[in-house]
Amino acid sequence: MPLEPLPDRDLRRVLCVVAHPDDMEYGTSAAISAWTRRGVEVTYLLLTSGEAGMQVPPDEVGPVRAREQAAACEQVGVSNLRILDHPDGMLVYGLELRRDVARVIREVRPDAVVTTNFDVEAYGGLNQADHRVAGLVTVDAIRDADNTWVFRELADEEGLAKWGTGWLLVAGHPEPTHGVEVQARDVESSVASLSCHEAYLAALPGHPAPEEFIPEILRQGGEALGVERAVTFRAYRMGGIAQEEEK
Repeated sequence: MPLEPLPDRDLRRVLCVVAHPDDMEYGTSAAISAWTRRGVEVTYLLLTSGEAGMQVPPDEVGPVRAREQAAACEQVGVSNLRILDHPDGMLVYGLELRRDVARVIREVRPDAVVTTNFDVEAYGGLNQADHRVAGLVTVDAIRDADNTWVFRELADEEGLAKWGTGWLLVAGHPEPTHGVEVQARDVESSVASLSCHEAYLAALPGHPAPEEFIPEILRQGGEALGVERAVTFRAYRMGGIAQEEEK
């Protein structure tokens, strides 16, 4: 039975929360391209700068990866890129990280939040620790951002009123529920976005070229949705909903 199309026509703002530069670029960025072409405002929030991802001193790697991520964002129409300074490879689930993500949710006020698969087993093996932490923190921060009594300082000291996000979308999940149809130009943009991570990909021996596997991922997603190409998500309807006065 085909997946359901994600009811995304009313999306105005989307926030993508991931651990590292390049995490959005393995096919998911095709959906970002489709949304931004339609006028949706998309913000990327990276919890680290990916400074531990190459066998080069981290203080050299971080700025390189940040530049590559900025270039990748340009390929899919994302102009708002935020990178936090939590340590790559050592993300710790805790209140500090939850507050940092909840703060950005209240600032951006997204209708949907995207993150990547945070299961222990993922992508054909055991998932990386930062991915697991980032996903779980995102789930909880969505609820924190919509709770008056959690992180009161965000409202009292920073003037950030609570915000209810309508959807949590988990990319790369082995049991997706919904899909977003994308066009050929979005596939091209997604390939180009991963290709921008030139230094990082060069440091991964045997990594296939983006054009060799991203179109196939999106073709498989399309088959599951009953269209030619699609990005798939496990979608969760969250308790919050965008405030009516902004509709």
